[in-house]
Amino acid sequence: MRGLATVLCAMAIACASFAIAAQPAQRWATSWAASVQGPYPVGNPSAQPVLRFAFPSAAIGARDQTFRLIVQPDIFGRTARLRFSNVFGTKSVTFDAVFVGLQLAGATLVPGSNRAVSFAGERSVTVPAGQSLWSDAVELSFVPDDARELAGRKLAVSFHVAGESGPMTWHAKALQSSYLTAPGVGARGASEDEAAFPFTTTSWYFLDAVDMMADADTSVIVALGDSITDGTASTLNGDDRWPNVLARRLHAVYGNKVAVVNAGIGGNQVVGPAEYSAQSPFPGGPSADARLERDVLELSGVSTVIWLEGINDFSQNGNATVEAVTARMTDLVGRMRQRLPGVRVIGATVTSALGSSNAAHGSRQQDDKRKSLNDFIRQSGVFDGVVDFDKATSDSETGGLRSEFVPESTTGGPGDKLHPNRAGYLAMGLAIDLDLVLPKGGSRTSR
Repeated sequence: MRGLATVLCAMAIACASFAIAAQPAQRWATSWAASVQGPYPVGNPSAQPVLRFAFPSAAIGARDQTFRLIVQPDIFGRTARLRFSNVFGTKSVTFDAVFVGLQLAGATLVPGSNRAVSFAGERSVTVPAGQSLWSDAVELSFVPDDARELAGRKLAVSFHVAGESGPMTWHAKALQSSYLTAPGVGARGASEDEAAFPFTTTSWYFLDAVDMMADADTSVIVALGDSITDGTASTLNGDDRWPNVLARRLHAVYGNKVAVVNAGIGGNQVVGPAEYSAQSPFPGGPSADARLERDVLELSGVSTVIWLEGINDFSQNGNATVEAVTARMTDLVGRMRQRLPGVRVIGATVTSALGSSNAAHGSRQQDDKRKSLNDFIRQSGVFDGVVDFDKATSDSETGGLRSEFVPESTTGGPGDKLHPNRAGYLAMGLAIDLDLVLPKGGSRTSR
């Protein structure tokens, strides 16, 4: 019997060891991101409610109040971490009473889903001006074993600003409703109901990335760009920007093995502005050059970058030469490859703004520069592949956007012939070859 017991014990140990070995290796993968700019209110928000009751003074910023930001992770995991940014602040900001839960509707959470978040084991953290930091890992016990069951659901990240924040680092164009308490109300993030959150905003503040612990072979695709990546003229709360469309197509094929994150900023440029700081901000945010580290290279698990940008460099606000833009693009692609060995960098052709009603866009000179930039993207060999958004959206007779892509979808209206509407973004998302953007080794799955 003793010999049999020894054999059974050895078999049990061997089985346990095999089970441990069989578990896939995991690592952090960025599941949601919002490129920061600022400070508030400098930026290009869309459908923004009046905020003077929530933020009476931009210089004071948030004052003893709680934010409940609604974000949609592209993939879910049982373990998450959050990055808070004070990059464009002018004083240290203290966050406490930080929670993350599953949104039910509005500012209300699914009962029992709210989880406290810590920083180096503490429930309060002070972020110096010009810096950002990650939270500790937090267990999301509400995530089921098959995390795909939460596809399309949204997190509510709540946090309290203790005292006064000063100028606030933000992302202007969220196109997503989030919620705010009044100033002086205090820490209300532990509450799972909506009573303390009367005010809404269509921007995100301080929070700029959410990571999920995922299988090590999970691919992260970053969409880098300007307002046409950020989603101007798409549906408010509709999640129908072209990166959203791409994400849903990829999930249909690869399940939870791929995440698409949006690094667009409305008004952004490749080259300009030459200077950007809290003291000298610009509505379009820091240049692609200035923000590449934070918005691409420091994100977790990046394997592919799709870069759509350049139209603002050729606007009256930019007025850069084609040579300056192509040289900067070449340099930044080289930096990506140096820092992220094996990364695929896909160039996207720039869509037309010809005849735009936007005062800074629409000229024939701008369109000539755009066409030259598109020739470079298609022919230079700098990129690992090309997504032809120009072809997908242009009217071959007029040279402008196709007429059905012009009327805007956010609040209604005629559109500006610069930003595609929901139909235009759908066409863009459908024009992307999935085999082009997904790194080698991606494995197809089924539900």
